[in-house]
Parts: sequence; structure tokens; C-alpha cells
Amino acid sequence: MKHSYSNLEMRLSDAACIERGTHSLVLMERAGEALANAVEAAMERLRISDALFLCGGGNNGGDGFVAARLLKERGKEAAVLCLAEKFSPDCAEVKRRFQGEIFNRIPRRRYALMVDCILGTGITRAPEGAAMHLIQLTKQADYVISADLPSGLMENGIAAKVCVRADETVTMGLMKNCLLMADGPDVSGKVTVANIGIGPAAAGAFLWEDRDAALFYPKKKSNTHKGSFGRACLFAAEAEYTGAVFLSASSCLRSGAGYTELVAAEPLYSSAVGKLPSAVLRRFEALGGEILSSDCIALGMGAGVSDRLYAQIAELLEAYTGTLVIDADGLNTIAKYGCEVLKEKTCRVVITPHPKEFARLAGKPVGEVLENAVEEAKTFAKEYGVVVALKNNRTVITDGERVAINLTGTPALAKGGSGDVLTGFLAGTCARGVAPFEAACLASYVFGRAGELASDALGEYSVTAEDVVARLGEAIKSLSK
Repeated sequence: MKHSYSNLEMRLSDAACIERGTHSLVLMERAGEALANAVEAAMERLRISDALFLCGGGNNGGDGFVAARLLKERGKEAAVLCLAEKFSPDCAEVKRRFQGEIFNRIPRRRYALMVDCILGTGITRAPEGAAMHLIQLTKQADYVISADLPSGLMENGIAAKVCVRADETVTMGLMKNCLLMADGPDVSGKVTVANIGIGPAAAGAFLWEDRDAALFYPKKKSNTHKGSFGRACLFAAEAEYTGAVFLSASSCLRSGAGYTELVAAEPLYSSAVGKLPSAVLRRFEALGGEILSSDCIALGMGAGVSDRLYAQIAELLEAYTGTLVIDADGLNTIAKYGCEVLKEKTCRVVITPHPKEFARLAGKPVGEVLENAVEEAKTFAKEYGVVVALKNNRTVITDGERVAINLTGTPALAKGGSGDVLTGFLAGTCARGVAPFEAACLASYVFGRAGELASDALGEYSVTAEDVVARLGEAIKSLSK
């Protein structure tokens, strides 16, 4: 399993490496060599004869000065444009060692290849002044390589209004969250992690791969039966939008759970008859009995916001002992009537909000949630004792201690019904005995893979939620290849 790290975790890892005896200039030389190798390869591949390094005055700029010096030593043409007036000690030293041309104003000639070494992980606000002008200059290049991360890309992958859009990024030491989340994939291009001898000083976020997900789908024993794989209940005592719960139930049927039950009140019950023959359909009369004996209950899909739903959630939290998955209007209902209900519970809880739903729960602006997605999700999960799967182009999953960032998925999933498919698959995954945190990681991974398969077959614009459901089995099967 791979990992990625926040900017703060990366700085701590960098400092720890130096404390163990590796001089900071040695790390800068290693980073500069990795960058020089990438630039040289691009020059040869693109048949470009020279490169312009855009260097700031910090350590990111220092990496650029080292790379430019090494390229010149290899007989390549490399110039540096540096508008900085102040320099970190290491950057000042490697700048002194560079014997090539350093422009202190934007040159008139155009460079087809530019190397972005302007800003690093220390950025806390939108670029301005000289840094902003250098970032804007990269738009004139045919090809841009960023050192460590595209300048203007901030924590959790939020790109400032002025941000480099790189064709490739050589990130130093460890993978960084910002390259994977939100705007990160759109502005980073192809990302390569350069090993410069820095080890992690923090746990970081898990990045699941096929082999990690495949562990949860072992070959079934011959001597087994449907009761061996749990019972999932899709609970729809309230249903304002009936299609949502049908999508969840159809997805749950593909999850591997032994039973998928749809418990519905009128008028949904009558309209559900015959729709999903493989699911057990039960009429809702009151909480208890069959419902509470389920291994997992999922609710909120298309339910509408109401005090009746809030009362049902509160009753389940008090009486149920399995895993409760709360989605969509279940979350909006909790946000309206009070999150405190989550603190007193007898069951395990997984919530699956998108950013707007999470913002309502946390009582914060959506922008603040997106800017601090990992920490906001961790804080909420820890305070309320739940597993949070904060959905976006990269889903953040956390139990308040552990964090995972899901990397599967496609823009084709940005369509109504996708969340309902994920919830149903998650419910079935929990029902068959996978622990909540791992179940949220696994369901997000397989759901994203199914979306990729649907997108490959149908294109990003034409995929429907039903298309994703239809490819869940293929997605699971692909994990063992």
C-alpha cells in the first residue's frame, strides 16, 4: 500500500531527515539531479535544445539552480530567470555555484520548455508580485515541468487563481496530498516521485491499490451459503425520490452480501414490487425485528429532510448494534436537527457526504471544507466517533485517526445517482463483515473502478448510474488480474 502526505507532514519528514545527519544541501543536490534528469529526458523527447528555469528565492528555487547547473555540466543549454530579492541560505549557496546566465527581467526570446521552481509547499496564500508574473509566464511555453508541485497549488489540491499548469511534475521525496486531490490532478500533469532519501515522519494517508482491495475478495469456500455473507438492509421508511433507493439496492446486490433487503413504506413499497426480484422486499411498519437484526442498514437516499426521519435515525442509533450507513438526506436531516445525536449510539456509523452535505454538518462554508478536506474530515470523525467518506473527485476516508485517499474514479461519475450506487455497495460490503473504515475504502475503490470501466466503454458524458452498477462485478474481477 502506498501513502501520501500533507505539506506539513512533508516538512516534518524533511526536517527529520536533516536531524538524522543528511545536510540540507545534500538533499537539494539530490532533488536538483532528479529534476535535471527529467528535464534532459523531456528535451530529448521533444527535441528542444534549451530550457528556462524560473526560480524563486526559497528551496524550491534552489532545486532549480542545481538542476540548471547540472544540465550545463552535461553540455545542455539552460538559463535561469530569477526575480527574487531574498533567498534562503541553501538557495543562495547553490545560486552562487551556478555559472550560467541568470536573467533578472523577463527575456524577450521565447523558451519552448520552462521549468517551474518558483514556489514550494510553504505557500499559504495566492501568489502575488514577482511569483505571480513568473507563473503567468509559463503560459507561453509549449511544455512545463514543475519541481515538487506546480506553483500556486495549495494544501489539499486547491489551485490559486494564478497557478502553473504543468505537463509533468517531479515531486521530491514523498507523494503529496495536494497533487492528488481537487485541482491537483488537473494542474500537475504526469507525476513522478523522486527518491532523494527522505523517509516519512508521519503516518500519511493510505493510497489503496488493486492488491489491497483484492485481499477482501478471497476465493469462496465450496461449503458455504447465503447466510455466510451477511444481510444488508436498504431502509426507506421515508422516500421523496424513489429512484435513489432502487439504485442503492441494485448496487448492494453486486456487493457480495448474502441478502439485500429493501424495507419500504407506502407508496414506495407498492411501486417496488417486482422491480428487483433478487432483493427481499419488506413493508415497513415499525423499527425492530428483521430490520435490527440486519448486519448493515443504509438510509437517507432520496428520503427528503424531515423530523420523522430524524426520529428514526435517533431510534436506530440507540437500539441498533450493527453498522449504520447514513447518506444524502439522512445527513441533511442530522445537519438540520442536530449532530449531537451521533454521539450517543450503540452501533458503528459511516457517513458519506459530498462537500456541501459535509459543510452543513460541520457548520462551515464549503470553500473552507475543500481547503482543509483531510483535517476537517478527521476532526469530525474523531469528535462524533464515526467513519467519514468525504466524496469529491478524490474521496477522503477517515475514522479520526487513519486517513485514506481514494484514487479510482472518473469525471463520468459526476452525475445524479452515483452517490446512491456507492452507498448501496458500501452497505453490502459492511454486511459481509468488512470493518467500517476498510469497507469505506474498499467500496470507494471498487465503485471508482466500475466508473472507469463504464467511462472507457461509453465515454465520460454518457455514463449513467445504472451503467456503473452493471460494471461492479467486472471491477471486482479486475482486481485479481
